[in-house]
Amino acid sequence: MNEENELSYFKGGLALGVSLGILSGIASTLWYQKKRTLDADLVLESVKEAFLKEGPIEGSWIEFEKKPLRKFAVHSKTYNGGISRLEDGVMVQYEFTADAFTGTVIDVKRIKD
Repeated sequence: MNEENELSYFKGGLALGVSLGILSGIASTLWYQKKRTLDADLVLESVKEAFLKEGPIEGSWIEFEKKPLRKFAVHSKTYNGGISRLEDGVMVQYEFTADAFTGTVIDVKRIKD
């Protein structure tokens, strides 16, 4: 009977340990997914695809350093970049700001000569 109690305690402890390990693994994976940012090259490719729908582009660039952005109560990290293209025979440049977590373009500005 004593051996059965010891085996029961061992099984209970093992089940508890496995359960805690699985729960902590899930929690850490969710935390990592929330804090992870996209690669700057992927964000630039996404912006270029959007611009290419309206016509060819001549050049593009992006800063790899993430910059903090705060608009009212919203805090985020962003990438800054640019696109240049010919419009009516004139080279036009655009600057954009994109969210580093989602890749969503937050702002696009046409640069005046």
